[in-house]
Amino acid sequence: MFTDWFEVRDVRFESLILPNVHVDTLYSAGRWLEGPVYLPAVRQLLFSDIPNNRVLRYDEIGDVVSPFLQPSQFANGHTLDRAGRVISCEHYTRRVTRTEHNGSTTVIASHFEGKRLNSPNDVVEARDGSVWFTDPTYGISTEYEGARIDSEIGSRNVYRVTPDGTIAAVLTDFVQPNGLAFSLDESVLYVVDSGSKPGCIVAFDVVEGRSLANPKLVAECPKGIYDGIRIDRHGHIWAGAGDGVHCLAADGTLLGKIRLPEAAANICFGGLDRNRLYICATRTLYAVYLNTTAPQI
Repeated sequence: MFTDWFEVRDVRFESLILPNVHVDTLYSAGRWLEGPVYLPAVRQLLFSDIPNNRVLRYDEIGDVVSPFLQPSQFANGHTLDRAGRVISCEHYTRRVTRTEHNGSTTVIASHFEGKRLNSPNDVVEARDGSVWFTDPTYGISTEYEGARIDSEIGSRNVYRVTPDGTIAAVLTDFVQPNGLAFSLDESVLYVVDSGSKPGCIVAFDVVEGRSLANPKLVAECPKGIYDGIRIDRHGHIWAGAGDGVHCLAADGTLLGKIRLPEAAANICFGGLDRNRLYICATRTLYAVYLNTTAPQI
């Protein structure tokens, strides 16, 4: 049993954690949990259980997990757009979709240059309404997380989709692009390559809000791979890793870890004050209160 949850590597980490909290175990019957997104209006967290082809819902008020959507098209990552709608990456249908307020589904992206996408993985929305997402091959490599099928595109890219539906490949040379997140001012896009050895986080300058330039290695993962990432209100990078969650300064300095007995896949901030970090870690959903919050939108 883990009792010492926090590992301090840099004194700056001490200001981001609380001395009298512990990591809560909220659910432990998943197969590979991923893609958490917090819905503040209803105080609920949606998260994917990819191999079980379902999305689950954690209700903060009732402290209970229940099914939300099944089948889910082997959905992986999610985000909430600025209108409060959920954007989802679907492995099985190989598309990115948005659930409208009336429950209908809008397809944001399914093809690039006439070819089907691989298996969209993680997604963010920029202030201009464009949707940026990663498209590795994890969902078409085996039946476990989708369906085994050859890639039509032949590469694993990061895409930007404008509000009018125009899609462009903004990054084409990663092995397996995975988690992604904007810096606070959206001048930088951080992208995880979980297929490189070792897995790493790379920072790109965002040029005129449309393209990426000047890649800079931020950090290589010392344990397992980096997966999903989030930015807090101070610009720190929180990343899922093989031994839990790593907290990095913007320059890549490892400040500290939330140590877990399972690999952490993806994370997001939630709670009334957005100071509770939800962690999808292999079979288990964890949560911990921190002394930092999600960025103010």
